[in-house]
Amino acid sequence: MNALPAAESVSAPISGPQFSRLLLLRWLSAGCMAAAALALPVLLGVELPQGRLLAVALLLAALNLLSIAWVSCRPAPGHAGLFGQLSADLFAWSAFLYFSGGATNPLISLLLPLVAIGATILPARLGWLLAAQAVAAYSLLWHFNLPVGFHDHADAMHWHLAGMWLTFVLSTIVVVWFVMRATTALRRRERELAAAREAQARDEHILALANLAAAAAHKLGTPLGTLRILVDELARGAPPGTPAHEDLLLMREQVEHCKQILGGLTADAGALRAEGGGALPADEWVEQVLRRWQVMRPHAVAQLNCAAELAHTRIVADATLGEALHTLINNAADASALSVEVDARLGDGVLQVEVRDRGPGIAADLHDSLGRAPLGAREGGMGIGLFLARAAVARVGGTLQLGAREGGGTIARLSVPLERIRT
Repeated sequence: MNALPAAESVSAPISGPQFSRLLLLRWLSAGCMAAAALALPVLLGVELPQGRLLAVALLLAALNLLSIAWVSCRPAPGHAGLFGQLSADLFAWSAFLYFSGGATNPLISLLLPLVAIGATILPARLGWLLAAQAVAAYSLLWHFNLPVGFHDHADAMHWHLAGMWLTFVLSTIVVVWFVMRATTALRRRERELAAAREAQARDEHILALANLAAAAAHKLGTPLGTLRILVDELARGAPPGTPAHEDLLLMREQVEHCKQILGGLTADAGALRAEGGGALPADEWVEQVLRRWQVMRPHAVAQLNCAAELAHTRIVADATLGEALHTLINNAADASALSVEVDARLGDGVLQVEVRDRGPGIAADLHDSLGRAPLGAREGGMGIGLFLARAAVARVGGTLQLGAREGGGTIARLSVPLERIRT
């Protein structure tokens, strides 16, 4: 029962551009009618009711003005409205042809582009109905029309063939132009649907991973508590100041950090927070992420370079966005622990953070799939961190790009629109 409203909502946005193109084509039709009414009697030496022909062109132009006024204060019409507009064009051309020879006028071929446009943008039922109207108009104009009077009947066939050639050219141009525009819009819509399907698949992966994370957090609490007790016992037995004692203190610090991470899993994943729950300068946010990473990787080295304008840009970054940047820094440290560079700057309303390393780079067979889905069990990791990082960045309208670094290594570029995170 809900399928019909959903289908209508999908088709509604495409009516606006289609209607605009119809209005443009109608201006072209009115111009062709006026030009034919004024020029043909002089060029071909024929007798035509110019007043009536110009009246049809003016009425068509007036209809276009009324249509423009209508859509300026109301939504663009749906399929029924588009059918009505095409029917009005068909009637106007039929009236014009009635006063200029009917079926003997080569311009009658201009009814065909209207049928082709209707078949492109209308549902099948309305498309067939418009085609039936065109066939009926052609049939009536064959028998009912005002004949064209040639001053020189010897040239009648020559000018008739020339008119057929001209209408063929015009019909070809109109059909190709309109159909190509419609095809371009259709391809763009297909790309959007493909992106939506990819996002849905990604969200399903994330939901599955979230369930696994919740289960893991529940199960890991007990072994971490046991490890903390054992580390404390060993630390009491090791003489202070010895390398073993220092290592045990570091182990206790890491265990405590793991417990804090597990505790954070119970917090609202979508809550907007920075330090203390409020906004903070962008450079300070990057520094905080780097400091949290440094606690986990005390032996790794990272150089931070923040542009001066970041200090004057306050943001409220989602917690998952910080985890995304943390993942990029951690992956860079895995590749080259002593040569990690973090560069943050602003550009065209976008916060850009680049993480560079001097590691071996991304394998060619992983370049297209890395970060788009978990890779499964494999040496070097399963790619879950990058997958979650890309999803977190995409959720705020940003992008995550991975590329090769000149001289060796990898560049991970995180870009987030400021309008999505600025206070």
